[in-house]
Amino acid sequence: MKKDYFQQHMPENVCFGCGESNEEGLHVQSYWEGEEAVCTWNSQEKYHGWANLLNGGILATLIDCHCMGTAMADAYRREGRSLDSAPTYRYATGTITVKYIKPTPNDHPIELRAQVTEVKGKKTVMTCTAQVNGEVTATAEVIAIRVFDSSTHHGANPFK
Repeated sequence: MKKDYFQQHMPENVCFGCGESNEEGLHVQSYWEGEEAVCTWNSQEKYHGWANLLNGGILATLIDCHCMGTAMADAYRREGRSLDSAPTYRYATGTITVKYIKPTPNDHPIELRAQVTEVKGKKTVMTCTAQVNGEVTATAEVIAIRVFDSSTHHGANPFK
């Protein structure tokens, strides 16, 4: 079954972390698995911090972009509509707090799992874990803020 990746519903997105239109980007792809948003990401040697370990800033970017997509998808889900429907929403990071528990290997798939814990107005609060081979390497609390709503910005594209 083909996964419905949140980021495929964000045309012209040039973000380094999640933008499909950024050739040099990380290309985070997130999807629903029950109540959790999941992303499995395969690194490359150029993203090393130390040899064979993922750079912490790259890991934070992965978590950040995974959670911004999750906040968007959650808003659509709460409204009972598809990711292709209007109005279009986009989110930006309000805060991100990453706790690095142990070094993240750079030579195995990294799995991110995010859960929405609270929605209040334009703010969505999430928790996220990063794990490799089932072992948690980082946890995060992320607050996303809705910064774009096409119903109030007629014709504007948030990615230009």
